[in-house]
Amino acid sequence: MELLRFATAGSVDDGKSTLIGRMLLDAKQIFEDQLEAVERTSRDRGFDYVNLALLTDGLRAEREQGITIDVAYRYFTTPKRKFIIADTPGHVQYTRNMVTGASTADLALILIDARKGMLEQSRRHSVIASLLRVGHLVVCINKMDLVDYDQDTYDRIKADFVDFAAKLEFADLTFIPISALNGDNVTDRSAKMPWYSGPTLLWHLENVYVGSDRNLIDARFPVQYVVRPMSNDHHDYRGYAGTVAGGIFRPGDEVQVLPAGFTTTVVGIDFAGRQMSEAYPPQSVTVRLAHDIDISRGDMICRPNNTPTASQDLEAMICWFDERPMSPKTTYAIKHTSRSARCQVKELRYRLDVNTLSRDESAKHLGMNEIGRVTIRTTVPLFFDEYRRNRTTGSFILIDEASNNTVGAGMILGG
Repeated sequence: MELLRFATAGSVDDGKSTLIGRMLLDAKQIFEDQLEAVERTSRDRGFDYVNLALLTDGLRAEREQGITIDVAYRYFTTPKRKFIIADTPGHVQYTRNMVTGASTADLALILIDARKGMLEQSRRHSVIASLLRVGHLVVCINKMDLVDYDQDTYDRIKADFVDFAAKLEFADLTFIPISALNGDNVTDRSAKMPWYSGPTLLWHLENVYVGSDRNLIDARFPVQYVVRPMSNDHHDYRGYAGTVAGGIFRPGDEVQVLPAGFTTTVVGIDFAGRQMSEAYPPQSVTVRLAHDIDISRGDMICRPNNTPTASQDLEAMICWFDERPMSPKTTYAIKHTSRSARCQVKELRYRLDVNTLSRDESAKHLGMNEIGRVTIRTTVPLFFDEYRRNRTTGSFILIDEASNNTVGAGMILGG
């Protein structure tokens, strides 16, 4: 069964957590004791309705304040598909959490309050989803029940968003008017909006095609671990474990190992004790090769005539996570696929205003939650593709060596 990862995003109090709670409830993914606990808490807080947001806001501070702070992951299954949902915060100070949640998403779901229209965070999260190459965007105009299911309100917000999205890059853009609280157009079509002829949200999520989003052309296999059981039954076994980052690998394929540059042949692909006829993203497998080559963690297995860029110099867009600003000439640890190194941010080219998409080329640093274009020099070559071509080999994180905190996430534009 195919898996769809999607992230919810939008401004504060647009109803993201409520929508996820509604989907979990209507998909019958909630246990009776969970629902009873939510009903009891809703009554204790004076709500005259069941506050479904309590199903996803798990931190105590989130429940007390009625906001989402950290990314909450929820899972559910329908007869057609499996889903992993990342419920991301709406507050501007938690933009970095939204980046984390959307970085692995196939689809972004932007919620807009029908009463307020597009706000700063609606634009910010749309820009971030575009930068992160989330190909599919669904704009849910929520709380239609509070505007009497008015079509003109829906049409106006839709027109505003289409005008703004013309500057962004998405494979497809879908608009759905909903009421997360009442369930209108979430899993069942609403009789209160006969003017809307499009799909319900769940139908769209079950049927949107994301298979072509993965790069099945450029074979990329970053080695994470060398498997040497050294037991009597497997004394001559040698395999290389990792997650396929691109392309398709099959036994008999000629491959090249970077950085050594040696070529050899795939003789077997193992997964959970059985041999596979092929491996493709995002499968985690063990690859066996015909020759004993010096291969270690961080090396890359690819095709001889289709290799990634190998360079110590990167051009990248970076989202800064840390409270301490990012300044040029600062040294960090960098983690790219399974390869680790040290690096220096050489130059900040510009800081991006995510609301207007304007570039501030006079900026001297990046503050927390800000995005900018930088040049980076690493101590060893990295094997990468442009982020627009491969989200796995085109991304990295920066780590503060003193605190071991992740301070930034980057998307490679080139070498």
